[in-house]
Amino acid sequence: MAIISNAVTIADAGAFSASLGSLVHIKTITSNGSQTTMNLVHGSGGIVFDGTYSVYRFDWVDCHPSATDPSFEFQVGPASNTSYNQAIVSTFFQTQKMEDGTGAQDGLGYLASYDQVGTGYQKLNGNIKNDNDGATTGSLFIFNPNSTTYVKHFMAQAISMENANPRVVTNPWIGGYVNVTAALRTISFRFSSGELDAATIKMYGIKSS
Repeated sequence: MAIISNAVTIADAGAFSASLGSLVHIKTITSNGSQTTMNLVHGSGGIVFDGTYSVYRFDWVDCHPSATDPSFEFQVGPASNTSYNQAIVSTFFQTQKMEDGTGAQDGLGYLASYDQVGTGYQKLNGNIKNDNDGATTGSLFIFNPNSTTYVKHFMAQAISMENANPRVVTNPWIGGYVNVTAALRTISFRFSSGELDAATIKMYGIKSS
């Protein structure tokens, strides 16, 4: 018996004939509690960051800063380049809600100071509070990093406890592109100041067929 959706046969006689896609876990790294960056480099420790997948996903989970008020950031590099200083063009906006329910910082806003046209680390959120229960979590997608023709698009979404009085939950949305045609092979995550007191980063490839 065939399974048909929108006039397309998905399965017939038990065999799938349409692509289902797949999220493939590549690597999980954790902070040792005192490092300032967490890097994933193609070819190191089983890491694959090349043309194997057309989309790569990076999840950061409960990343806790040692310093007060840092932003969580990323940068990338081509093969054998660990300077992490590629040109990035980006845009950044976020929603907020104050912890005590008051409305002074509620709403949606564009943060011009968090986007960039430059070679610095790209902010994924900011002003993260280092209270014992404070952290940031989110996901970053990088598209076709192996291309030597096109710029490398990315988008991200995060959630965190922001330092304010009272505390604020922030939900940033970031999009942009790495303005280079060289294939990317490395990615680096860090806080803008201090150390990664605690952090887990998971890397996935998304199969296109």
